[in-house]
Amino acid sequence: MVVTQKSSYTSKLVINCAGLYSDKVARMTVPALNVKIIPFRGEYYKLKKEKEYLVKNLIYPVPDPNFPFLGVHFTRMAKGGVEAGPNAVLAFSREGYKKSNINVSELAESLAWPGFQKVAAKYWRTGMGEMYRSFSKAAFTKALQKLLPEIQESDLVEGGAGVRAQACDRNGGLVDDFLILEDTGVINVCNAPSPAATSSLAIGETVSRLALSRF
Repeated sequence: MVVTQKSSYTSKLVINCAGLYSDKVARMTVPALNVKIIPFRGEYYKLKKEKEYLVKNLIYPVPDPNFPFLGVHFTRMAKGGVEAGPNAVLAFSREGYKKSNINVSELAESLAWPGFQKVAAKYWRTGMGEMYRSFSKAAFTKALQKLLPEIQESDLVEGGAGVRAQACDRNGGLVDDFLILEDTGVINVCNAPSPAATSSLAIGETVSRLALSRF
């Protein structure tokens, strides 16, 4: 049974795709869940219209196999325009789409998680670099220039931001693969990292097959 503020629902199967809150929902049926969602904000810039000609295709860096974040890159958008980014900084709220979005209790949960403490101890230099780029447009530009030297700070305008629901296990591992956990009456999608968007149809097919096998 699923109980909400407005109603109650009875079902043979519940599929949890709650994203930033997937771990909280999963713990309702799996109290000993060994992962916690740590929110990381990814901030973007956009190229000014007159500079979009510099990016004719997608431009990606060689990923760091030890760190499950892709790094800044250039993306031509389907409706026009070019995005540059993102970085990856710890969000101070599960829905911390802006630097000013702070939820003290959620931030405390992230900082108190043993796995995150181990990640922070191991990658603190990387984390500080990402945070510095978040507040310094010049530093962000310098990172982009490694892929496209012609880009200048004046070519960039502030874009949007997203929050990545990054699963982190208790032992300090940032889960870098899809994590789907099954239990009696429930299927929990606990981690859907990049390229989750481009893999969404395949993820949906996988989850639907798991669901159909129950009936």
